[in-house]
Amino acid sequence: MDLPLDAPWIHTLRFTLEVAATIAFALSGVIMAARKRLDAVGVCVVAFVAAFGGGTLRDLLLDQRPFFWIRHTEFVWGILALCIGAMLFMRQRHFQPTERAMLLPDAIGLGLFAAVGVDIATAIGMPPIISVMMGVTTGVFGGVLRDVLCNEVPQAFSDHRPYALCAFAGGWADVALRQLQAPDWAPLLACVLLTAGLRGLALWRNWELPAWRV
Repeated sequence: MDLPLDAPWIHTLRFTLEVAATIAFALSGVIMAARKRLDAVGVCVVAFVAAFGGGTLRDLLLDQRPFFWIRHTEFVWGILALCIGAMLFMRQRHFQPTERAMLLPDAIGLGLFAAVGVDIATAIGMPPIISVMMGVTTGVFGGVLRDVLCNEVPQAFSDHRPYALCAFAGGWADVALRQLQAPDWAPLLACVLLTAGLRGLALWRNWELPAWRV
């Protein structure tokens, strides 16, 4: 018989996914801030926003208090340590190879955050469409805020390669497996794999969404 959604190991799995995704998105914020030549405070702010923005908006919309990074202050210390380490050891010659290397972690981070968002919304009884949208919000909004702070059109909206759409598809895979009463680990894993897989395929095959025609 399946364990309930509030079983201890489910909380552990959710927390592990959130840690991995937070690191991936924080590093993307560090690289963006470094490219913009921001000072130490700016680097930390952009990294924090990239890492925590999506989850914070999710918690606001779902009325979850305190926010996940307030409940787990180790997130804050970890991102601060990442920022300090990057400022001490990363130089401009490291940016391009690091950005290329970050494509895979970014895709995985998108899947991880989407899975966490769907899981949290489902656990408190949200309808399927709301759970999926919370997954998309968790996965995408941190990057949107990162780009806005750095005075860029958000990459998720402008490079035309599917991003939010991948999280949307992954979220529905999660919901479908829950409706089929699959084992508790299966929806989370399916969301991560489908979201990250679609994003990886989009980058590899250079898939593009249609732009507005003028």
